[in-house]
Amino acid sequence: MSERIGFIGLGIMGRPMAGHLLDAGYPVTVWNRTPSKGAALAERGATTAPSPRDVAAGSDITITMVSDTPDVREVILGPNGVLHGVRRGAVVVDMSTISPAATREIAHRLAERGAEMLDAPVSGGERGAIEGTLSIMVGGKPEVFERVLPVFQRLGKQIVHLGESGAGQVTKACNQLVLALTLLGVAEALTLARKAGVDPAKVRAALLGGFAQSRVLELHGQRMLDGNFQPGFRTRLYYKDLGIVTETGRAVGMPLLGGSLAAQLYQVVMNQGFADLDYSVLARVIAGLGGVGEP
Repeated sequence: MSERIGFIGLGIMGRPMAGHLLDAGYPVTVWNRTPSKGAALAERGATTAPSPRDVAAGSDITITMVSDTPDVREVILGPNGVLHGVRRGAVVVDMSTISPAATREIAHRLAERGAEMLDAPVSGGERGAIEGTLSIMVGGKPEVFERVLPVFQRLGKQIVHLGESGAGQVTKACNQLVLALTLLGVAEALTLARKAGVDPAKVRAALLGGFAQSRVLELHGQRMLDGNFQPGFRTRLYYKDLGIVTETGRAVGMPLLGGSLAAQLYQVVMNQGFADLDYSVLARVIAGLGGVGEP
């Protein structure tokens, strides 16, 4: 018999992820703060629940996919949260991007109730969620990881167990750090080309054939050229992630010179009113600094 899956958070990422689990034949119970977002999944066979507590009460594995650390605390530890419905021996999998310290605290609280927890943040954005090709970074007990692995395999392609509780969130912070500096490099390179009078589209094509090639240059570089900043991943969420990056650096005494610069630049992006555009909109700020106008 298939594990019964609970899924909490049906936003731009969670909705297609829950859909993949339905397609795989898992019994899925869903909850979202805005109930209407669960309607399409209910039509496909999902059960809707009135609260996270009720989701957990009927699930063997409960997945949370929400925006930020306070949201995870609320849906897991709040008055109607998972903690109050979770059964002994069940697993809670948080696939949000939150503070590693908060992850460890929540895991401890769940352990007191006899439940296990994995932190399993993802990379790949909306496209990866829709295509089931996410990179999934997992922290927690190895035997719990093995139990949940078949579920992860329905959601992603690159699935790595990284160590104890919190290791997944530390890895996601590393991912966002690399991504931020790569986005900055692509935005500056394309702006430099424009400023120097060279076609940035041709520059991008040339760079894609050499060591500068990256998924960021391929996908977000094209967004920057097109001026297409419809959200695949919203700037306000990415800015939140960079806060986790810098917080993690401070917690372990690691100076993050590039990461701190990127966080400051994204503060400028936020201040300019781009919070709900795609995070590649950084290119607009860089273009402004270069005096070449919006891409």
